[in-house]
Amino acid sequence: MLDDQFKKQRASLVRDLAARADPFIRRRLLDLAARYEHSERRPSPLTPITLPIAEQGDGAAER
Repeated sequence: MLDDQFKKQRASLVRDLAARADPFIRRRLLDLAARYEHSERRPSPLTPITLPIAEQGDGAAER
């Protein structure tokens, strides 16, 4: 929850800075603000259960 508030406040601050910046910097700051607003915590993909697991030897047979 605090993380969401931080991101909203940071996006607002960056937009305020963009309003006073030159066109090149403004575009970059607005892109940054959009990333703050749209960043979501996406869960990392899990390994599928159907993934075949290759058997690996312990190296004892090679000695």
